[in-house]
This record gives sequence, structure tokens and C-alpha cells, in this order.
Amino acid sequence: MKILFISSWFPNKLEPTNGNFVQRHAEAVALLNDVEVLHVIGDNNQEEEFIFDDKMLNGIRTLIIYYKNSNNPALNILKRMKAYKSGFSKMKRPDVVHANVLHNNMLFAVYLKKKYKIPFVVTEHWTALQAENLSKTPFSIKKIAKYIAGNASYVLPVSYNLKESLELLQFKTPMKVISNVVDTDVFTIAQKAEDSENIKFLHVSSLISRKRPQEIIKTVARLREKDYPVSLEIGGDGDTDSLIRLVRELKADSYVHVFGALRYEQVAEKMQRSDYFILFSENETQGCVILESYACGKPVISTMVGGTTELILDGLGIGVRKNNTEELYNVLEDVCRQKYAFKNKEEIRRFAVDGYSRESIARKFTEIYQEIVS
Repeated sequence: MKILFISSWFPNKLEPTNGNFVQRHAEAVALLNDVEVLHVIGDNNQEEEFIFDDKMLNGIRTLIIYYKNSNNPALNILKRMKAYKSGFSKMKRPDVVHANVLHNNMLFAVYLKKKYKIPFVVTEHWTALQAENLSKTPFSIKKIAKYIAGNASYVLPVSYNLKESLELLQFKTPMKVISNVVDTDVFTIAQKAEDSENIKFLHVSSLISRKRPQEIIKTVARLREKDYPVSLEIGGDGDTDSLIRLVRELKADSYVHVFGALRYEQVAEKMQRSDYFILFSENETQGCVILESYACGKPVISTMVGGTTELILDGLGIGVRKNNTEELYNVLEDVCRQKYAFKNKEEIRRFAVDGYSRESIARKFTEIYQEIVS
């Protein structure tokens, strides 16, 4: 089938990693379908009204349209819809539109359904629609989300936790959980592990405050103070300067390495060289990095928040309570003392391959597409 992916978030020149999980979904679906991607985003520094960036990315035709952003939100929405219409005219007519994130951008999916009778599904990733955040999410956002969902054939949250949250909004549209995807051809078990006296911890993320990267560094520093042979690699596409300053303050340069943004393949290499992945987030709709670590055969220590509770299972990972740095320290200390029994690398990887590989996720999405067009 011909599938058109549109999304409120998608990697682009302004935000190179934003929505990369959507890109991976599109690449998975392309294993079994003819996929194109259309994305629109405003640029505050652009002089031209519209710039069309039409290219092949990882075998998928991807058209990203940049429009000249203004200080008028209503005008920006009109520009966005104009750009979407212009871009759509250049794409193949799809059998199904696969929208992502119930933001007002996805009103374009509703437009396509009403004008051209093209059905659409929506994959949902947004923490703003999780139960614990709904009271802080503006009413207008929730109303628009409900309207878009009401016109969709399916809403597809990436975790059961998010599905339960969306049910609080009383969507009448059928819902089915289809997870984020991990490329198990990229994230693999290393052929030969590096020899090291240290226990190597790793954290990769956007480094925003809710990921609590500074607390991870402080906790590993406490372990070194107790003479545990640990090291930490920590980084991503966020504020690394503040982390570097903290490492210097703690005199931890010899065992904590801060790095910047990485390519997908480089993240896999980091995971293959680590012993354990640490995720200390205050909130996650799922936690793609957990699956990626598992695909490399590496256990995970994570806060039990949102969708992570569905992935931190006996023998695969250890859960800690949100914002509880003392518990994080105690768990890491017990890891150093080898008090936990984890499954072997092949068994850990099997969990990721069976449920979250590109082939597995492609089949699940394709079954949904076939159902709604039959």
C-alpha cells in the first residue's frame, strides 16, 4: 500500500533529532509498503516564504517544507496548512495517511480525510497527554487532540501507560498499542567486548531537565568516592556545557566523559561498549533507549515512570522510584556488588527482537492499514 507519513515532529535542519522515532517507524513500515514522508516546520530566520527540501532519506522520499515563521500564531497555522497542501500535491496519493502526535499540525490529516476520503491513523508519543500531565495541558490542546482522534480510524499509542492516559480524554476511536521500533540490525551484540576494570555506565538523551542527567553524574561520583571501579559516558543533543562544568567541579574528569549529539550508529557503538544503561527520567511515554540497550544485550537501570514500567522486567533491568537519587545510588551500588542476576546477552536481545524489531512493528502497522482500507 501507499502510506504517507506526516508528523508534528520529524528530524529536520533546525531540529536534527526531534521525532527520530517517527522516522524509524516510517523506515520500518517501508519494509512492507510504499512510504513517503511530508513534514512542515516554521523557520524564524528564513527570508523566503517557503523552501522545499525534497530528498531520499534511507530509501524513503522525504519532503520537508520550511515556511517563514511569524509572531502571529494564527498566521503560522495558515502558512503551515498552505505548505502541507502544496507538499501533498507533489506526493503520490496514499491509501492511508499515518499521522503522528495529536497536535494541531495533524488537522491536515483531518482535511485529507474530509476532502479526499483518505483514512488516517495517529501514532501518539506526547508526554503532554499522559495522565500525570493532563491537568497542566491547556484545554485547547486537549480539545484539538480529541477532535483529530475522533476523525482517525485508529489511535496508536506507543505504550499501555499512554493508552490508559488517552482513555481519560474519552476518545471514541479504537486504540491499539504499537510500540516504538528499534533497528536490531544496527543495535546488536558486540562481537567482542572491550576489556576494562571499570563497570561502565551509559546515559544518552536530549539532556533536558526531566532526564535528570546531573543526578546521574553525582550518583556515579558518589560510587567513586566509595572506591567502586565505575565510569560513566553521558551525553546527547542537549546542554552538555553544564554537565562538563559539573564534572570539573566534582573532579570526575578521569571517569566521567561527556559527549555531544551522536548519529544512530554511534549510539549503538556506545551501548555495545557499556555494561549498563541508566535512565533517570521524571517521565517517559515509553523509552526507546531501553529497547536499544536490550538489543545490544545490555541491562538497564531506570526510573519506573510512564511506559518504562512495561519494559523494566526481571532479568532485563532494575527499576527505581522517580526522583529518588538515594535509591538510584543503592541500586548502582548493588550492581557493583553483583547482587542482581541478569539474563545473558542473547536472552536480553531476544526480548527486543521479538517484540520491537523493524519487521515486527512493520507487520503490526500493516495489519492496521489493511483493516481500515478493506
